[in-house]
Amino acid sequence: MNEQILQSAAAQARGLAIDAVHACSSGHLGLPLGCAEIGAVLFGESLNFDPAAPKWLNRDRFILSAGHGSMFIYTWLHLSGYGVSLEDVKSFRKLDSITPGHPEFDETPGIEATTGPLGQGIANGVGYAISGKRAAARYNTADHTLFNHNIVVLAGDGCIQEGIARESIEFAGHSGLDNLVLIYDSNDVTLDAMADVSQGDKAQDYFESQNWNAVTIDGHDLAAVKSAVDAAKANSNGKPSVIIAKTEIGRGIPQVAGTQKAHGEGGANFAAEARAGLGLPEGSFFVSDDVRAFFAAKATEGAAAVAAWQVTYDAWSAANPALAEELSNGVAKVVPSDLLDQIPAFDADYKDATRGTGAVVINKVAELVPQFLTGSADLFGSTKNYIKEGGDFSATNATGRNLWFGIREHAMGGICNGIAYDGLFRASGATFCVFADYLRPSIRIAALAKLPVTYIFTHDSVGVGEDGPTHQPVETVSGLRVIPNLDVMRPADPEEVAAAYAASLARTDGPTALIFTRQGVRHNSEVPVATRREGTLKGGYVLKEEKGELKLILMASGSEVGHIVEAAEQLGDCVRVVSMPCLERFDRQSCEYKASVLPATCTKRIAIEAGVSAPWYKYTGLDGDVLAIDRFGISAPGDVVMEKLGMSAGHVVVAAKNLLG
Repeated sequence: MNEQILQSAAAQARGLAIDAVHACSSGHLGLPLGCAEIGAVLFGESLNFDPAAPKWLNRDRFILSAGHGSMFIYTWLHLSGYGVSLEDVKSFRKLDSITPGHPEFDETPGIEATTGPLGQGIANGVGYAISGKRAAARYNTADHTLFNHNIVVLAGDGCIQEGIARESIEFAGHSGLDNLVLIYDSNDVTLDAMADVSQGDKAQDYFESQNWNAVTIDGHDLAAVKSAVDAAKANSNGKPSVIIAKTEIGRGIPQVAGTQKAHGEGGANFAAEARAGLGLPEGSFFVSDDVRAFFAAKATEGAAAVAAWQVTYDAWSAANPALAEELSNGVAKVVPSDLLDQIPAFDADYKDATRGTGAVVINKVAELVPQFLTGSADLFGSTKNYIKEGGDFSATNATGRNLWFGIREHAMGGICNGIAYDGLFRASGATFCVFADYLRPSIRIAALAKLPVTYIFTHDSVGVGEDGPTHQPVETVSGLRVIPNLDVMRPADPEEVAAAYAASLARTDGPTALIFTRQGVRHNSEVPVATRREGTLKGGYVLKEEKGELKLILMASGSEVGHIVEAAEQLGDCVRVVSMPCLERFDRQSCEYKASVLPATCTKRIAIEAGVSAPWYKYTGLDGDVLAIDRFGISAPGDVVMEKLGMSAGHVVVAAKNLLG
């Protein structure tokens, strides 16, 4: 290890961070300065990567969980030769730059995860580690090793304090993810105050109690950092590793170093003095020729590693064509184009809750899409998403396709995101609908980062019944609908469930939430299978056409579709029945298609849904009516609660007669 050049690189990285934050008068300097030696060792010595091939399948994945310290990762990506130019560094936090305030996946070469909310990166790292473990178990052979990389996560006190981090740390230790290395930047400072104001645990003892290898080092000692990182990467004892690196926040700016004042941009006010103290020449954004030459040589080594790996891959691919096709499809997010056609239609007399239908469909999907994984937050028996022939992922079975997350909904969301970021497998996770808010921040990030994660939320309404209002979601489905780029699908019958699953797997530019019932639903078997499936893919469709002059449109999603079908039978030939399983998909259709389903000439419209009313008014208009539940539920049998709160065909008939006069 060339300590002299690495010390120079660390000093110059500090200078770049100071200059970038000073230039825009915004940002967080504490971590980029405090962790400069860690960055020098990681990017200069210990990580395996090729900046010219940022998506190389066997690269070491580095995740900056403390995303507010984004100038750390931008600086080291620039020095390492990724597609982050000096001009990009100078454009930190400016409009249309690839160096935004927090790192964003697929916006900047080398960024492995969108890590804004603290703790997300730790959960994402666990997801990456699951993906890496499963890839090695699934694709490596006795003759060819394709996957033996590591996941390295850098996190701070703020990340470690978050609940999602604790959930993920517990899961990782229990699951034996020894390809995961967490570097804990333990600088004893949080944003508002010194850390001892809000925390007092002994970090090493805590991690060891969670089945982690743990070591505490001086984070400014290059040799200590390298020794710890290399030992953690070489570890194969069935435990993830944490390196508790004691650092000085804001090191290099004496006026704020070691205090909470170093967290933000305040230290940039002393930029000129700091540069001089670091031994940097006058003038901003300085990088020496010898540092550039050092990292250029590192990049050459990375390119050679990729070339050697490619030879192995080519030989493996020739020897294992079926596995090669599976891996290629996983990377490209390819699923069978006829996936929906291969899901058998349900018999006309089939009756079940949509969660029960989901159990049938998910097992067929798993058969057709070998990359598909699923998990549940201790509710497989209720959410019904267990892959029967998939096996259970564990410390002793990395090929398992069922992930037992325990009662850790938020970790489940962040871990599924990590699997999706890695891009080798398709992730899904399940819990009761009312608990969606426990993972809402992860759902939001998945939508922002365009991750194709599938969420399976069952027990979708007051139809849950006796468990009462704490377990009866009324606002939850609509609350999910307001998240941009999230498709929320609430299917009404078995064929709509099949289409909803197919839609979620075909989607590659964002997540999908599948909303399923606990109670049985009407099977609209009198309507052709193709009509229901194709209509679901479009988000909304005419389930039953009016037979005479159109005077009234009834619309609903999920279990309430059965109510409008029954109501229409009582109201006569003037009524059209519209099923709306996914408002987002319907809104993306052409104006012509939407008008064919909801013609402007018919202004008398009624929507019914066992949830809050707000989303439906854009379809009913001022001349229509919405039957909804703008209150919390009741503890009673589900059918009793539904009737009490107006969710029945009878209530639709009364509303229709009032509307029609």
